[in-house]
Amino acid sequence: MMVPAAWHVGNAAIDAKDHRGWLIGHFMDGDDIRRSQDVEIKWGVHASGEARSEWQGDEYRTTVLLLIRGRFRIKLSVDSFVLEHEGDYAMWGPGVGHSWQAEEDSVVVTIRWPSHS
Repeated sequence: MMVPAAWHVGNAAIDAKDHRGWLIGHFMDGDDIRRSQDVEIKWGVHASGEARSEWQGDEYRTTVLLLIRGRFRIKLSVDSFVLEHEGDYAMWGPGVGHSWQAEEDSVVVTIRWPSHS
């Protein structure tokens, strides 16, 4: 029986491209240290004007979206907010719907929990 490696070193942009930006979560291969039922982490690189057209309204997780660079609008069912300074973030919990739009070329990190569907 093969024991999974208890470590991983990589590059977010490279590692995330095969999983729509996601680096950690329940969807990773079974023996990958990045497989988690507890948390998901996404490296999001979005061109200016790119948007999530569909509304995510049946959210059961808690989410934090952290701006690394750019200008990024997060639309929540309660209001709309612009993240424009490095380190700006938005956090929302279960039951709060969302969509988004990159107002400039942007890099964001998304962390949400739990990971299981």
